[in-house]
Amino acid sequence: MQRSELPVTRIAMWSGPRNISTAMMRAWGNRDDTFVVDEPFYAFYLKKTGADHPAAKEVIAAGETDWRKIVANLTGPIPNGRRIFYQKQMTHHLLPEVSRDWLRDVTNCFLIRDPAEVIASYIKKNREPTVEDVGFVQQVEILTLCEARPARSRR
Repeated sequence: MQRSELPVTRIAMWSGPRNISTAMMRAWGNRDDTFVVDEPFYAFYLKKTGADHPAAKEVIAAGETDWRKIVANLTGPIPNGRRIFYQKQMTHHLLPEVSRDWLRDVTNCFLIRDPAEVIASYIKKNREPTVEDVGFVQQVEILTLCEARPARSRR
């Protein structure tokens, strides 16, 4: 089988903040067969919500803010001829207006950490977080949706 005939895998690793997601992304990034993207919806999220985050203007300027283009990139050809596309996704960046249909085209995985530990870590930066800030509500929504919709067959 030639490299172009090998099956591809798109992994959307969903978590909220403070869930070892960066360490996991770096581990996947060390693989020769894997292309990694870090929080692809971040610029879109910041522009849409106006959230007060460090370097928001720079993130928006450097990132894609059209969710349709983001989805096309996440489900299209994997860059650099790689077989695996690892996507570090933040649950709270997937705003309600973003279609969920594309979730059927990726393998959805979930990083889950003890909520008490997440909140203890998160409050060091934000003294009054909401459950939405830490992505718990959105993670349940995404998981429930993935359980209800079978994945499309992939190649």
